[in-house]
Amino acid sequence: MKEEITFDDFCKVDLRIGTIIKVDDFPKAKKKAYKLQIDFASLGIKKSSAQITNLYTKNQLLGKQVSAIINFKPRQIANFLSEVLVLGVYNSDGDVVLLQASTPIKNGTQIS
Repeated sequence: MKEEITFDDFCKVDLRIGTIIKVDDFPKAKKKAYKLQIDFASLGIKKSSAQITNLYTKNQLLGKQVSAIINFKPRQIANFLSEVLVLGVYNSDGDVVLLQASTPIKNGTQIS
């Protein structure tokens, strides 16, 4: 278990729903990944690098809604600036399974 945090610490994290609108291969990444563009409505289109190639094809990801942290500092990954962190969990094989809402949600909606 990680260090205990306060509710105020949690409130600093901006979790939102967005829809993947573009998926590209990311051959320069150290680990196999995709470059994603995600639509967060009025918050804009944000980029993310995601190591989800083992479970998802590019076609499966297009139009898929995802949960993401949108207020991390951007992170340079090879020649790509990742602006948000898409949320997922590792399955028993070590592959990332995306966390997503069970029904469609308006892009940009805050997760609370």
